[in-house]
Amino acid sequence: MTLNLAPFSLPPHPKSLNKIVSRLLKWLGLGLILSLTFSTAAFAAEYGMQDIQTLIEHARNAWVVRDANAIAQMFAPNGELIVPGQRWQGREKIRAEVARFTQQYTDVKIDIQRIIVEGNQAVVEWHYEDTEKATGIRNKADDAIVIDFKDGLIDRWREYFDNKTPNSKTS
Repeated sequence: MTLNLAPFSLPPHPKSLNKIVSRLLKWLGLGLILSLTFSTAAFAAEYGMQDIQTLIEHARNAWVVRDANAIAQMFAPNGELIVPGQRWQGREKIRAEVARFTQQYTDVKIDIQRIIVEGNQAVVEWHYEDTEKATGIRNKADDAIVIDFKDGLIDRWREYFDNKTPNSKTS
């Protein structure tokens, strides 16, 4: 077996330089494509699927104990938390709004149904319950949450919930 290094030898004259530059650009393009293709894999290696699942479980636990500081610290400095009708951006705003929630609701229960992780994103389905302090009414909802991660923190948390189905009677 002979290794052909001819494409990488010095050109005999300047016209051959164009061919070498062209080949070099093709290799660089391939390297860029591979780099972009495996950037998600690099995220998963650095902040693996297990770490994302663990972070989601920590978020669940922080909601259950109503720890506004712990929830806010899981977000990137300019992170965003969106629930129907509300959008909070930045750790301080998230902390303040979650703290406001903790003053109004108690006895939080969350059962994670499933977590799906792909690259730096996750989708969580959980069943949520709380009790409104002022009325004693028990609220129930099925949630779907789409979460984007950046540098091991939550960059965006978008929550969709259904509070009618969990309260309906089965027929």
